[in-house]
Amino acid sequence: MSAEMDALTVVNQLRDLAADPLNRRVIVEDQGCLPGLILFFDHPNPQVVYSALLAVRYLAECRANREKMKGELGMMLSLQNVMQKSTSPGETKLLSSEIYEILQLADKEEAEQAEAAAASCKRKAHFFLGSNNKRAKTVVLHIDGLDDPTRRSLCEEALLKIRGVISFTFQMAVKRCVVRIRSELKAEALGTAINSTKVMTAQQVLRTNDGGELMVPFQEDPAVSVEENTDIPDYLPEEESPSQDQAKAVTRVGSITDGVGWLSTAANFLTRSFYW
Repeated sequence: MSAEMDALTVVNQLRDLAADPLNRRVIVEDQGCLPGLILFFDHPNPQVVYSALLAVRYLAECRANREKMKGELGMMLSLQNVMQKSTSPGETKLLSSEIYEILQLADKEEAEQAEAAAASCKRKAHFFLGSNNKRAKTVVLHIDGLDDPTRRSLCEEALLKIRGVISFTFQMAVKRCVVRIRSELKAEALGTAINSTKVMTAQQVLRTNDGGELMVPFQEDPAVSVEENTDIPDYLPEEESPSQDQAKAVTRVGSITDGVGWLSTAANFLTRSFYW
């Protein structure tokens, strides 16, 4: 296996592991994983860079992680470099900018006030603290037919083709997908893309005033066009992705025990690959 493929495999595993809130403190406390993710920001493969940024974005969801993450050697400088790099795709720059802004709040006196606003936004968006970013918004989808890894792969392919999709996270047990998109992208574009698979249909999950949930079907609208995304390379095909093997999956709820064991493997890879 090539060094580049090894890097892609490791960073995708870390991204999937970081998607589980139970694992985020463990990853940041590990001696090798966070420094390794920072080094991946300068990797020549843009897919590796984007996956590393997405992993760090997940880690920043944990408020207790932010001070340590900001103080990690090279974190803020590397994020600035990604934002300023002329060859960085637009979605990559947006993601790095959002992480930078979140971490900047870590040691400011007004951090508590910002966290309160972010927590309120999180309750509305169900997932991302950064939903109050005017350049991005969060859409929660309930997807009928999202039953197995094959369907998940189809859904991933459909979402990755949409220009303006920043990131997404699956909650397979409840057939949900939480998608972060640019503010100008209509949620209907997500529904159109998923419905185009012919085997799944999407509804938008909205929060009602009394705290309940309302599922709203997407109406067929010929005026809604889906602009394909060409900036970011496809993720690993599902059959090549380490998360395909359910016995070794790191994103399922309660995966922290398996994840800690896998972190040792990742840390060993990072130690072998870089000079510290």
